[in-house]
Amino acid sequence: MKVLTCLLSLAVIADYVHATIWQNDQTRITDYPVTVINPSQYELQTYAPNATELSYKGRWDSKYISCAPGLKFGFTGEYVAITFGPYTTNATLIGYRIDGQDWQFTNVTANATHLLVSPSTAGINVTTPITPSTFELRVTNWAYGIQIASVSVSKGQRIIRIPNFDRTIEVIGDSLSAGQYATLEGLASYAYGLGAGLGNTEYTITAYPGICLFDKRCYGNLRGMFYQWYYASDVSGRAIDIYGDNPELWDFSKQPAADIVLINLGTNDANSVNNVTTSGYVSQYTKLIEGVHTVYPNAQIILLSLWEGFGAVGNTYEQAKAFVPEIYGIYEYFNSKEYLDQPVLYDHATNSTYISEHPTKPFVSYFNTTGLMQHNDIGPQYHPTDVGHVKVASHLIQYIKIKFGWILYATGPEVQHDTLYWNDMANY
Repeated sequence: MKVLTCLLSLAVIADYVHATIWQNDQTRITDYPVTVINPSQYELQTYAPNATELSYKGRWDSKYISCAPGLKFGFTGEYVAITFGPYTTNATLIGYRIDGQDWQFTNVTANATHLLVSPSTAGINVTTPITPSTFELRVTNWAYGIQIASVSVSKGQRIIRIPNFDRTIEVIGDSLSAGQYATLEGLASYAYGLGAGLGNTEYTITAYPGICLFDKRCYGNLRGMFYQWYYASDVSGRAIDIYGDNPELWDFSKQPAADIVLINLGTNDANSVNNVTTSGYVSQYTKLIEGVHTVYPNAQIILLSLWEGFGAVGNTYEQAKAFVPEIYGIYEYFNSKEYLDQPVLYDHATNSTYISEHPTKPFVSYFNTTGLMQHNDIGPQYHPTDVGHVKVASHLIQYIKIKFGWILYATGPEVQHDTLYWNDMANY
């Protein structure tokens, strides 16, 4: 399917910024507060973007730019302001919150300072049970991006590094994992719902709308995920302008090694317009897994079957499928005695495979998504609705809990936002 990528024309960006969120054919009100301030009118203690107290989530390049990022830190005082750099896409919608409070939203501007926490912020004077107070930011618009120029708190106050949780997951995917066309995109996707829904879990979502698994140009993305997974910069026109065909390698030591990696790739490869052969898809999917296993030798890798939307068949609906035997065959290969006795690994630096000196235990699982969604869980833009994303995330959470024994810790604070739908009539 053809989807938007980070490589957007100005006309498309303008339209996308002012997109309408539809809820059962009703328009959602999105009059988010304007948070821009003149910092000279405040007494602030300012930290550079490389301050060790700042914990960056996901992939950021050396200029502190990302189109799929998160940022977290503790703070004292009653003010938090962030200055966004010149590479920020104007009007990018961010979600932010303190402690276990609900998400708040604002559109941010390049070369501007936004006051995100003040004495009027809900919960600012409640000091337990979370201490010190914690600030968290996530970008919702995956086709855009932000650049952190500085972080400020009240003069005489400080920011504090928050330790990482002791378990980590990573989702590798395309627009389906990025949450494209969901109401709050990055904060409505199944990948976010999974990571946040597990609770006490570090999560990275390496997903770019329109990208193929196979290494070729797809919908404006110059390279496929087989190549792109190893790089820090995203696939946007901004990144191409900065780095050209020499992007920055991602330093995997910057984030905790993943304990679980989920791969959901192939929807764009399956579209005939991209001209990806089945043999090419299988070959590079296999090498991608070998590469992930090389980087994260202790990680469990879950392969998701693809959902290809639904179509009317006679007087009912049926789900379309793509690469079903191929993905399952890859799963079987990695669980074969032949592979486990002599594991094949992939080295991206040399673009070559080699045989490990040591056998390995099974580390690849298969998650069948068939039956998790129905035809009305796919929106008019061929991507899951918010409900569709919640369904997939919920099943994945239970799958990981049962298969790997992970305890669920998200027992209160909001995960999904603007999903409070209910009926207030007791008798009808």
